[in-house]
Amino acid sequence: MDHSGDMQQAAAGLSDVLGPGLSVVFCGLNPALTAVRDGHNFSSPSNRFWRVLHLSGFTSRLLRADEERELLKYGCGITAAVSRATKSASELRLDDYKRATPLLEAKITKFAPANLAFLGKAAFAAISARADCDWGRQSEVFAGANTWVLPNPSGLNRAFGLDRLTAYYRDLKAEIQPRIG
Repeated sequence: MDHSGDMQQAAAGLSDVLGPGLSVVFCGLNPALTAVRDGHNFSSPSNRFWRVLHLSGFTSRLLRADEERELLKYGCGITAAVSRATKSASELRLDDYKRATPLLEAKITKFAPANLAFLGKAAFAAISARADCDWGRQSEVFAGANTWVLPNPSGLNRAFGLDRLTAYYRDLKAEIQPRIG
């Protein structure tokens, strides 16, 4: 059940998929123009998010973007660090992340997920004021949630093939296994 209410990203025309006490919230950098057009997160056919979630064991079957609310049944949610949609996340600047941080912090505080997984390094680096970070679990806690940095599943991210991308998501899944069925 979606309890996001006033925390939805109405300005971008794309809703968060959030509920209380989730095991993990996947935090994209910002919505793609295609996602806003389609009204569903990670809806571009080139985006590997849904496939990677299934292959890494977060979902028992391959979900479609229009089934995004089904993620809540798996203890998972979706939000974005910045609500402004762009063709490419490279259009975002440090100031975009800084201005968006209070809203992200309010959402994470309200819904209290155990883990927050940033999809790509840019948002985490801006929010934590770290020039660089490694992939995987981070030492910082954000609004009470353990933080992770995972490679972005965007089709524009050619640095990670599907197998390598899935391996990072599988590492997160293995560490939080007791909380997700």
